[in-house]
Amino acid sequence: MAEYDYDIGVIGGGAAGLTVASGAAQLGVKTVLIERGPSLGGDCLHTGCVPSKTLIRTAAVYHDMRRATRYGLPEVDLPPVDMLSVNGRIREVIAAIQKHDSEERFCGLGVKVLFGEARFEDDHVVDCSGKRLSARFWVLATGSAPAAPPIDGLDGVDYLTNEDLFSLDRLPGSLAVIGGGPIGCEMAQAFARLGTRVTVVQRNCQLLPVEDEDMAEVVRGALMAEGVTVELCAATSGVRRINGEVEVVFTRNGRPHTVRAEKLLVAAGRMPRVAGLGLENCGVELAGRGVKVDARLRTTRKHIFACGDVLGRYLFTHAAGYEGSIVLSNAVFRLPRKADYTRLPWCTYTDPELASVGMNEKRAAAAGVEYKVFEESFADNDRARAEGGIDGKVKLILDHRERPLGAQVAGLHAGELAGQWTTALGGGVKLSALASTVMPYPTLAEINKRVAGRVLSAKLFSPKVRKTLSFLFDYKGRACTLD
Repeated sequence: MAEYDYDIGVIGGGAAGLTVASGAAQLGVKTVLIERGPSLGGDCLHTGCVPSKTLIRTAAVYHDMRRATRYGLPEVDLPPVDMLSVNGRIREVIAAIQKHDSEERFCGLGVKVLFGEARFEDDHVVDCSGKRLSARFWVLATGSAPAAPPIDGLDGVDYLTNEDLFSLDRLPGSLAVIGGGPIGCEMAQAFARLGTRVTVVQRNCQLLPVEDEDMAEVVRGALMAEGVTVELCAATSGVRRINGEVEVVFTRNGRPHTVRAEKLLVAAGRMPRVAGLGLENCGVELAGRGVKVDARLRTTRKHIFACGDVLGRYLFTHAAGYEGSIVLSNAVFRLPRKADYTRLPWCTYTDPELASVGMNEKRAAAAGVEYKVFEESFADNDRARAEGGIDGKVKLILDHRERPLGAQVAGLHAGELAGQWTTALGGGVKLSALASTVMPYPTLAEINKRVAGRVLSAKLFSPKVRKTLSFLFDYKGRACTLD
């Protein structure tokens, strides 16, 4: 009789857990996957990335229809948005993707899928809704949940989070958003474009506070231009319901202010899902907001790994997938591979988008790194002008030897453009290679080529080079000068 029921057990059927389970099973590892919800896919598929980006796209189309004259088209008289129809499209997109995350597909890969609540009895045995399962290795991939900040009166109002935002039966006339991070900014703009009057209340004195201020200002300017009210340096002190509306009370410079809205969205961060797992029974410790792990994503019990949002680090689906691959290397191949977040990219899907990879100015300054900045404006890109998306810029951060440390893109399709920088930085591609790459014209990708070329042009067109060429070939210099 085998010592354990399974070689590896995975708790959580989101991006991280699915990565581990599918990879392990296809490598011949006997795998069980436990999911607390009714279906696989996790928050990203059902209440996060997929529904939010679907809503963002719907809102963008409606927004463009409303400003058709900007593109030389006749003005359109549009009826109000039917939120039930919008949500119907969201459900269709989720359903199409769900086929790839179905129990049947994972069973076909060799994964045993169980639905229920998992709780550790000891460091090898888990109870799944009354059924005892043992595994040689366990992986915690339970994700995260919306955080409820300690705001007076919040428990007494019916507020929204990403978990119920996409099931509204009608479009609210007004919406207050607590939190100016990625979720808050994305949803504020999307609902404003659909016709809701939106106010964002942000404790920090900057939207998207992990980004450089000048890049975040591109997003703030776009939101305000579309009618979103942005309250910065606004510490929310209380929430209450008055005459059928929600009133948010906040202070700024010691003075109280209020905002009233039909609905309230709380987008003030997320917390790892660890309650009820019985971690005290298996010796797994917490650190800060998440599960404590080493560089190989091993918990304080070396045969129990953790990955994804439950770590409380980088709450992105692509980060979860990457961490799942780190777990596979260590648990299945027994290779001591370590997680490296140096060049982890991310993107906020407002319009313009704001994407980042590697160091920005804030992180470089905090690390005490000497750096240089080179920029290129979207207004100088022909495709951006044709598309009507000239707001924003690319900002390249270089070290003192002019090697790339990071890049930020605030502008049209920034997330796609950042992919080129992720490849370049991760693969050690030289700026000369990027600058000499021939891009199809007109494309937005030319902006990356141009900012790389800007770094090299200072050397190429220097007085020293010109003087040398003049000496070697007897070049005569300028043919025209401006008076």
